[in-house]
Amino acid sequence: MLDRITLDQLRTFIAAVDEGSFSAAGRKLRRAQSVVSQTLANLEAQLGVKLFDRSARYPRLTEEGRSLLADARSVADNIDGFQARARAMREGLEAELSVVVDVMLPMEALTRAATHSRKSYPHTPLRLYVEALGGVIKPVLDRSCSIGIIGSLPLVPEDLQSEDLLDVSFMTVVSPSHPLASTRGVVSASAIAKQIQLVLTDRTALTEGRNFGVLSPLTWRLADLGAKHAFLKAGLGWGHMPLHMVKADLDSGALIKIRVEGTPRDMTLPMKVVFRKDAPPGPAGRAFIAQLKRM
Repeated sequence: MLDRITLDQLRTFIAAVDEGSFSAAGRKLRRAQSVVSQTLANLEAQLGVKLFDRSARYPRLTEEGRSLLADARSVADNIDGFQARARAMREGLEAELSVVVDVMLPMEALTRAATHSRKSYPHTPLRLYVEALGGVIKPVLDRSCSIGIIGSLPLVPEDLQSEDLLDVSFMTVVSPSHPLASTRGVVSASAIAKQIQLVLTDRTALTEGRNFGVLSPLTWRLADLGAKHAFLKAGLGWGHMPLHMVKADLDSGALIKIRVEGTPRDMTLPMKVVFRKDAPPGPAGRAFIAQLKRM
């Protein structure tokens, strides 16, 4: 019997509770009171539970009715979401917005784009990954993500289309306890070569045999930017970091900016959005990208 319960019965149950009477529920649903009463009686018979106490002038929820009301609302809400997502797909909206972003992307930009996406496309869920180097490219190439935001990997494979997004400011930093911290002016290439450089490494094979921004023959390679940040503060090496991640440390003196021979005074990392040429972003994806470009 329970598998024959209908969405109409549940909506009638909810309307009767919200409106306070069967007659008011009938007006809301544009049905006769007798139809509402019969619909609810049938629902109670199928459930084997009394939902309303009808002994007073107005029906009142029983304890069982109160317990089941939340479940009825949940089912109705889920069906509404199901229908909205189906309608969105029919109109060309993505069923899901899957994005992989480079770890160098400022979180402020990402959260703003996600906030806009939730408000404008509430029925398109967001699936997000944060990676580095080839870890950003690979999910787009194998179609597990529709959009990638690259930065630490400057190479764009032939299968992907790219668009300029934003520039991230970079600094070369060390701990105050590091030997390079006491160097005045520009640190020479020979001095740099004697110190360990902390380098972000690739979890994939896409950059095998390639180095980006490596200036010292002595390297420690870390697959996590947070670990690199902690190692820099601990004085375990020197390295390049996005300004937004180390600004508070520079202000407090936990890290010190240094100039390195052969690097520009103002370093920036160009970031791009990439997607497969044969699978361009839909409306939700384009809106997400537009929000990132506003930075």
